[in-house]
Amino acid sequence: MMRIFVGLAAALCASTCLAGGPVAAGETPAPIVERQLEDEIIYFVLPDRFANGDPRNDRGGLKGGAFDHGFDPTHKGFYHGGDLKGLTAKLDYIQGMGVTAIWFAPVFKNKPVQGKPGEESAGYHGYWVTDFTSVDPHFGSNAEFKAFVDAAHARGMKVYMDIITNHTADVIDYAEGEATGYAYRSKGAYPFSRRGGPDGSPINADFEGDDNADPANWAKLTDPAFAYTPVVRDAEKSVKVPAWLNDVTLYHNRGNSHWVGESSVYGDFSGLDDLATEHPRVVAGMIDIFGQWIDDYGIDGFRIDTAKHVNPEFWQAFVPAMLARAKAKGIPHFHIFGEIAYEEPTATLAAQVLAESRLPYALDMGFAKAAQLVASGKAPPRLMAEFLQQDAIYPGGPTTALGLPTFLGNHDFGRFAMFVRAMSGSDDEATLLARVKLGHAMMFGLRGVPTVYYGDEQGFISDGNDQLAREDMFPSKVAVYNDNNLVGSDVTTAQSNFDTAHPLYRTIAELARARSASPALRRGLTAVRAFAETAPGLLAAERHDPASGQRVLLAFNTGASALSQPVEVSYRATGVTPLVGECPQALAAPGTLTITLPPFGYAACILETEK
Repeated sequence: MMRIFVGLAAALCASTCLAGGPVAAGETPAPIVERQLEDEIIYFVLPDRFANGDPRNDRGGLKGGAFDHGFDPTHKGFYHGGDLKGLTAKLDYIQGMGVTAIWFAPVFKNKPVQGKPGEESAGYHGYWVTDFTSVDPHFGSNAEFKAFVDAAHARGMKVYMDIITNHTADVIDYAEGEATGYAYRSKGAYPFSRRGGPDGSPINADFEGDDNADPANWAKLTDPAFAYTPVVRDAEKSVKVPAWLNDVTLYHNRGNSHWVGESSVYGDFSGLDDLATEHPRVVAGMIDIFGQWIDDYGIDGFRIDTAKHVNPEFWQAFVPAMLARAKAKGIPHFHIFGEIAYEEPTATLAAQVLAESRLPYALDMGFAKAAQLVASGKAPPRLMAEFLQQDAIYPGGPTTALGLPTFLGNHDFGRFAMFVRAMSGSDDEATLLARVKLGHAMMFGLRGVPTVYYGDEQGFISDGNDQLAREDMFPSKVAVYNDNNLVGSDVTTAQSNFDTAHPLYRTIAELARARSASPALRRGLTAVRAFAETAPGLLAAERHDPASGQRVLLAFNTGASALSQPVEVSYRATGVTPLVGECPQALAAPGTLTITLPPFGYAACILETEK
């Protein structure tokens, strides 16, 4: 696509917008410990697909072919060469967008390759862990991880690790697995007390059930063959680190989850070995593992993979332990957010899981879907308005919603631009770029912690989910990536994509500066002021930060026609100052502001109030 600059709120930020923006080279960053969770702007990256700083580690020190070491830069499902040195070298580029925190996919040592013959893929994404204490050699070393954390901290940037407690790599097989297709075997049909079902031979006779957390009770669960008979190849019997993870009695061993009911917690995640997170040994072990990463490296937060597939009692022990370790390390605002995966524009499931588990925050899946539908014009602004009004159902109410990381697309579901193109039914280049900008304006303006998926700032569009949404930032050799027309760009993924002049990179940087300058955009509670009910049009919301007293009116036009409309604002407002886009010069009347926006335009207007 041709490079297109659409004048939708391009006149962004007066001098007020620059305060609190990204730290320039040579400047002293503000102390990290002073920033609250709501102050962050997150950048999510897969290290393997970002930058290759050391080609010598591309094969992870392993010999043989691609099925041994996992490196094949032409295959979308194998390692491509990105590493921690490359990520460290690109911190200027990342910080130039106004990013304050980097979250990256897991860097723990993985099983290099998994899968049935003909279905093999590699652990480039980091979610097939064998050693929870070491960096995967494809990405570098523990020393290089420390160098990355230290370099980020020196710039005032926080580091969030992606962690897994639900499962490990697929090491355990089942003797009966091939014959059954590894189908899930329930606790009712295959109780802990009988081998192979109710009519089987008695085992674990004194075990009192997995709802009894007493270590003495769990010591009586000695035979793991109640549902399936676990089998581990000799070559992998000691592959997991710490060593306690090699004990097969610490796993559920019930076959594959089908994502519903009991199997959602007790089943293997597509064959991955599902830990018995009810077991006190597993609870203590995971607290030790991840507490050590805090102690040794001073990281600033955890994104928790597959959080809803772990029993709530685990989180009730794990979260307080991690917050205590962080506080002891001098990290008072340690950010913990779980993955609670769903694809509906609602807060219901996330609020339920947070209430049950006492996890403090979750990735805001509902926001992503609402933004996709509304920015694309597939749904009217009413959808986003009603979604925001659900903030009341979170534990802690709307204040909790301020700390939810919001996003538009990701490595599992697909990229935002792909959804916008599909939902809008239009391939028009200018319109697609404008709608993608609009979606980012919603993410940076509305409540929550904005989270940019790497490559979105370069117009990456993806062809689908999972492997199809994990393109390379460095020159790619994957044909299915390189045939895509990027949004707002005349290059493809076959070239390097670190263009700081890209219109989306510039838009994100401008929005980040505005957000960093405004306490209301970071910490303000939301009052929805206006929304189009049945067709694309206006969405307006006022955000008020009680601590500073600042009020900001946000306005978005999701329609293809210009609009001008009066909007209610606080009667405390006495004047208007533009923060983003074009704002009226004055109030139309006490309590009223007339908003005028171009097609797909947006604005943020500071409402001046008397001191």
